[in-house]
Amino acid sequence: MIPSKNKRTSSLCPECRRTIEARLFAQGDRVLIEKECGKHGRFEDVYWSDRQAYDRAETFRFDGEGLENPRAKVERGCPFDCGICPRHLSHTLLAIIDVTNRCNLRCPICFANAAAAGYVYEPSQEQVRSMLINLRSNRPVPAPALQFSGGEPTLREDLPELVRLAKTLGFLNVQVNTNGIKLSQSPDYCGALKDAGMDTVYLQFDGLTPDVYQFTRGRDLVEIKMKAIDNCRRADMRSVVLVVTLVKGVNDHQLGDIIRFAAANFDVIRCINVQPLSFAGRVPKEELKERRLTITDFMARVEEQTDGRIRAADFYPVPSVVPLSKAVGVLTGERYPEFTAHPHCGMATYFFLDEGTIVPINRQVDVDRILEAMRAVHRTASRGHKVLAKGRLLMALRHAKWSLLRKYLWPLLKTGSFEALSDLHYRLIMLSAMHFMDAYNFDGERVRRCVIHYAVPDGRIIPFCSYNNLGYREEIEKTFGRPVHAARSDHAHP
Repeated sequence: MIPSKNKRTSSLCPECRRTIEARLFAQGDRVLIEKECGKHGRFEDVYWSDRQAYDRAETFRFDGEGLENPRAKVERGCPFDCGICPRHLSHTLLAIIDVTNRCNLRCPICFANAAAAGYVYEPSQEQVRSMLINLRSNRPVPAPALQFSGGEPTLREDLPELVRLAKTLGFLNVQVNTNGIKLSQSPDYCGALKDAGMDTVYLQFDGLTPDVYQFTRGRDLVEIKMKAIDNCRRADMRSVVLVVTLVKGVNDHQLGDIIRFAAANFDVIRCINVQPLSFAGRVPKEELKERRLTITDFMARVEEQTDGRIRAADFYPVPSVVPLSKAVGVLTGERYPEFTAHPHCGMATYFFLDEGTIVPINRQVDVDRILEAMRAVHRTASRGHKVLAKGRLLMALRHAKWSLLRKYLWPLLKTGSFEALSDLHYRLIMLSAMHFMDAYNFDGERVRRCVIHYAVPDGRIIPFCSYNNLGYREEIEKTFGRPVHAARSDHAHP
């Protein structure tokens, strides 16, 4: 919560990227971030647009323990020692490897393409292998999930081989982040990726009408998105995530339609992940104020556009599930991934379909009581009373009304296995929002708790928002890439 006008954190000057002090404070119903650079002046931005929701999310804060084997030393201070340094408070939950920065689109809102960088970055198979091994060497928990990204990763002919390699090395969930163009061309290609071990298609999906894509991607892609989804269906790929870059005044009015589209394609779509637009480069104060959308804006629009079927109160912050990991871990004697992200990084809920009607999981599960029960299980088992703790674990199911949910929830609570989690996941659709930071709303507290990390060829593991705001991306692409003109001469068209 914000007890005064002086909750301090560190941030960045949007002009010079120097670390400066910032404060979070309430102004009316909003929470703002304010900072001042001695050279470039004062900056103010909306942090969260709903103070009540901000305070509620804060109650779910859990600080993790970071990595036992960090890869960088503390020298310059956060966020300039990312690698990861010993002060980082979370381990890797989702690892990202950019396998190319070449792309077959020229999206106006993209920060990752060869044309913009001036270099073609495309690590070799051996470099990718080394990064995968590095991620699986994390202690106390090896990175469980991996996303091959770019650029456009399907431009690599060896992508199925890379997917197969990742599964061989033990990643439980392997995703491909794609614009869907190549998937739309061939169900056989979708099948080849699935056969190699791809678990999830992370599909860029900004809306349902041509005008949205004209703005965000520079061309109409509606038919391509539909064909990509249908080809996934034909290839029996049943885990597609719709990834929505949310732009105020462009597609924020289509959230309800996207949710209904996902429900109509429940056999294929497992998640809608909404990412409010982050601002790169210099942005005039008036434009920033006009264009900024926060997570709470997203939740309010969802409630409005679903006629209250999904309410803002149905969403929970990412670390709210930490008690489940801790409870199951202490009972089984194993260490499970812990979602110790900052409570203001993202919010999510689940919904299922009851005879075609969207029903949030909150209508059938008392989420708060389940989480409190898991805290009690963890406390009891930690004191050596495991039999009593197991009894309390079983009693927690009384907070789930839906018999089918109990059927799939119990194995998850009992074993914590990935298979049990997967079985439950395939019965529901996840609706989430993750607001990646830019230099205007950058919060050092969030960086230290980041759970989404890039692996790079020199052995470092770098948090997402540091990688894309502090020159790490440009440094890596310049160090390990080739100038665009040289790549073109080798017939690699960026």
